[in-house]
Amino acid sequence: MKPEHLPLLNSVSAPAVHPDGSRAVVSVTRPDFLADSYVGQLWNVPLDPLKLPRRMTRGFLDTAPSFSPDGLVLAFLRAAGPSAKPQLWVVEAEGGEPQQLTDRLLGVESFAWSPDSHRIVFSSREPAEGRYGSSEGVGREAEDPRFITTYQYRMNGVGYTKDKPTQLFVMDVPGLGDEPRITPRGRTQRSPHAADAPDEEPRYVDPLPPARQLTSLAADHHSAGFSSDGSYVYFVAAPPENDEELSAGIYRVPIGGGDPIPVRPADAARRAVQDVLQSKDGAWLFFIARGLGDSGRDFVARNAVLYCMPAEGGDAVALTDPEMMDVACPGGRIELRGADRALVLNNAQGTVELLELSATGDHALLVHGDKVATGAAWAGGSLLVAFCDPSTAGDLAVLEGGQLRLLTDFSAPLRTEAEVVVPQELTFDSGDGYPVHGWLVKPAGKGPHPVLLNIHGGPFAQYTGAFFDEAQVYADAGYAVLMCNPRGSAGYGREHGLAIKGRLGTVDMQDVLAFLDGALKELPALDAGRLGIMGGSYGGYLTAWTIARDHRFQGAIVERGFLDPVSFEGSADIGWYFGAEYTGGSRQEIAAQSPMEHVDDVRTPTLVIHSEDDLRCPIEQGQRYFTALKRRGVETALLVFPGEDHELSRSGTPHHRRQRFEHILRWWSRFLPTAANQEEPPSA
Repeated sequence: MKPEHLPLLNSVSAPAVHPDGSRAVVSVTRPDFLADSYVGQLWNVPLDPLKLPRRMTRGFLDTAPSFSPDGLVLAFLRAAGPSAKPQLWVVEAEGGEPQQLTDRLLGVESFAWSPDSHRIVFSSREPAEGRYGSSEGVGREAEDPRFITTYQYRMNGVGYTKDKPTQLFVMDVPGLGDEPRITPRGRTQRSPHAADAPDEEPRYVDPLPPARQLTSLAADHHSAGFSSDGSYVYFVAAPPENDEELSAGIYRVPIGGGDPIPVRPADAARRAVQDVLQSKDGAWLFFIARGLGDSGRDFVARNAVLYCMPAEGGDAVALTDPEMMDVACPGGRIELRGADRALVLNNAQGTVELLELSATGDHALLVHGDKVATGAAWAGGSLLVAFCDPSTAGDLAVLEGGQLRLLTDFSAPLRTEAEVVVPQELTFDSGDGYPVHGWLVKPAGKGPHPVLLNIHGGPFAQYTGAFFDEAQVYADAGYAVLMCNPRGSAGYGREHGLAIKGRLGTVDMQDVLAFLDGALKELPALDAGRLGIMGGSYGGYLTAWTIARDHRFQGAIVERGFLDPVSFEGSADIGWYFGAEYTGGSRQEIAAQSPMEHVDDVRTPTLVIHSEDDLRCPIEQGQRYFTALKRRGVETALLVFPGEDHELSRSGTPHHRRQRFEHILRWWSRFLPTAANQEEPPSA
């Protein structure tokens, strides 16, 4: 894969399954260079093998499909252009002209159907008066100052949050079979001194239905869903008064309005709830949460757990193992199957599994192995699974007889036009005998190939063996890419993740270097004399930490790095708690684990990459590290992306993602040239 192949990366949403189980609808999105944005539409996917998937909408960016429980209407989100906010739309399930339901200033984030199919609850950010264009003529530079008294007031990718909290709204869904209203013929309002205006032509107009605000807490409200009888809406919010904790709890609010009612388990444990959903039979509440210890901030290596409690209150029972299972996958939400069963995704040893668990404790492993589940849904007896694997960026399958039957092949153009390399799974022992699991993505040919040691972020995250554009681009350019999940990563149990608490840069560095050494020893196709190291976020941290101690690398790339825990505390959106929980709070503890404290020992040529709007690892982290390297005579450069945040490599604008790849390959062409990636000769 080359940087110009980015538009071939078709991502597939979690499926919406029609209530009769005969078909599903997914959103298929991709980067587009012409629009310099992400585009995509909804696709209808029949389960009948004799029928082919087909595109069913033609919006600029249509996402988040969801069938009404009666199967008559399909709701979805549509953004009309690159800078437009997503709005809620509906269309008859059998097809037709979509109808817009909202015109929210800051867009709609998510929504859910009522059991009777007559209402929708949706979440949307509600700006304070005079903010974000809510008052005509007041631009950003003319807004009033912000008076801040809390730790939690910003979020990467969102910006300020306290003056635009996510609130919940409910609306009645209009009948789509009704005839649209016709505007009467009339005259345009003009100045009396102007010439007579031409008659305005009559036209069809579907008026937007009114939406009623359900919540007003000074906090973000999310994961909203109706109770099984439609009388309440359950949601998750952080108590506004708990500014010094990370806790978030479950609430419910009557559909007719009123004060939110806290729904608390019988125990007094501090938890950060992430998702909640009532069982179809109404007897149970399923919710996903992480424990936070006695302090309310002890988040390190806390696995997300699926709990179940009686809907009327009582004890919360853990349905998944808090020590070994982690059901907090990106984009993963609780889905229901049958009266009292839930479907969740689980990070597990370099893959993502699909689990089914019942309120009574029964459980089943439905999908595992090289298929990395990204979403699932059940209806009408059909279980549909969205997934990635080593040769697809996203597709859909149906689970039949314990096996997945493929329904789509949205990555066929990628495999046709770009060479896709299947990763080789590897495990090597660390210095103390601890097994380190990972993958090699090797270019074609005998080699020996130069090696790039790629380190993931998090640190409580994991690489999988699924298609990864980073590794594919570097392999196409002639580099063997090594990726592993050292201690500190997710997916291998809480003890594995906790191993680096207060010890950043110890066994995690030992593990990634042992994985590198094991591969160099066992695989003759790798060139031990030509090595590079790179990583982003925590991976940027560990790269910077390693090159201050190990000088065998010909080059390094430190991207969006966590590089100075001291300045991170006051500048990052998570800075008020993250560093103290991982490194400890004392000056001595922080210094012992800070790359900036050891920058004098770096000799490796280093490219520093950062984004201007990064609030997770603010740009000052990269700027200060670059300046320190340059002052010490280390060959270095700083690559800054305007308008991008911490998610540049995953969801930045397409032309910035391509330029990022081009700059990275240019850097490696200088210090690790290959036959496919040669440094450009200087111009005459």
